[in-house]
Amino acid sequence: MRMFFRWVARLLLMLALAAVVIGLWKHEQITRLLAVNSLFSEDRIVANFSNMQRAFLHRPVSKGAGPVSDLPRGPEAALPAGLEDWIKARDVTSLLAVKNGEIVHERYFLGTGADDRRISWSMAKSFLSALFGVITAEGKIASLDDLVTDYAPALENSGYEGATIRNVLQMTSGITFDEDYLAYDSDINRMGRVLALGGTMDGFAAGLIARDAPPGERWKYVSIDTHVLGMVVRGATGRGIADLMSEKIIAPLGLEAEPYYLTDGEGVAFALGGLNLTTRDYARFGMMFEQMGRWQGQQVVPADWVRASTRASAPTLPDKIGYGYQWWIPKGAPEGQFIARGIYGQYIFIDQNSDVVIVVTAADRKFREPGVHDANIAMLRALADGL
Repeated sequence: MRMFFRWVARLLLMLALAAVVIGLWKHEQITRLLAVNSLFSEDRIVANFSNMQRAFLHRPVSKGAGPVSDLPRGPEAALPAGLEDWIKARDVTSLLAVKNGEIVHERYFLGTGADDRRISWSMAKSFLSALFGVITAEGKIASLDDLVTDYAPALENSGYEGATIRNVLQMTSGITFDEDYLAYDSDINRMGRVLALGGTMDGFAAGLIARDAPPGERWKYVSIDTHVLGMVVRGATGRGIADLMSEKIIAPLGLEAEPYYLTDGEGVAFALGGLNLTTRDYARFGMMFEQMGRWQGQQVVPADWVRASTRASAPTLPDKIGYGYQWWIPKGAPEGQFIARGIYGQYIFIDQNSDVVIVVTAADRKFREPGVHDANIAMLRALADGL
């Protein structure tokens, strides 16, 4: 009996040592997975959104060696009624408004500051659209009606077979993808775990087989379409998204702080939502689009692409929000009013008619409640009207 207990004790010791070894080996992955599971917790969400590099693989996006572009200050704007209540209700972390090229309002909330590089979430899609416009103008993409598999052969035999570049730009790929952020087993959350555990986003996209509709037939917002656009960019140029974004978009803007992308385990940029910038630097990007792609005397993004990408060209439902090439067009918007938009309340609101750019970052856990987005647009329009 004594021998039996010794054997059991040795076995338990070996198992404990094995657990320690595995724990050390997988420590980084386990830490990232725990971070994903608590990313949106009420007591952590604000700090998490300013420090995504602590929890995920990431890589810098060089801001270049040029000088920081000036953001002059103008007279403080008159603020609309109800703004303060809206800021509190929506857990706004920063609000910056630009009128005629001058900052007329800038504030930070909930312990955040001007130096925080806040997660863009899906505002990053509009950055990728800008990059796509540049490489298309350079001739790297022959036609938006080319098949995505022409540039990303890894997608052959997937649900993206037969989809064109224009289809994925407009979110009409037809791919089956569940974007429910509140459902643990949804596709968007499975994708988040792939990212956290250092898996491959290309492999995840190529593994999607099912379709809801034939390509081009129906609009449905699915974030994975933007990753496919990134695969097309990489296939067309032979270069990574972070380096291209730095050269073509970021460096010409003269940013204050070096951005960074979250990445998968292969170092591929999480282009659909993993870009992190300061609020002022988001404003610089918005101002460049407000000026039809021109910034500091340089045409950064072709004006024709700005015009085409920010026009409601996707087959969204009548009298509903419009969609272009990875840009949103609010309901009832006049030509020249469009937004980059991310979950949890991130906005770059642009109105070319009144020369206004407004940036909002937030940690709004109620962002999906009915009427919230419409109320946000109403408040941004009220703010713009008063500038």
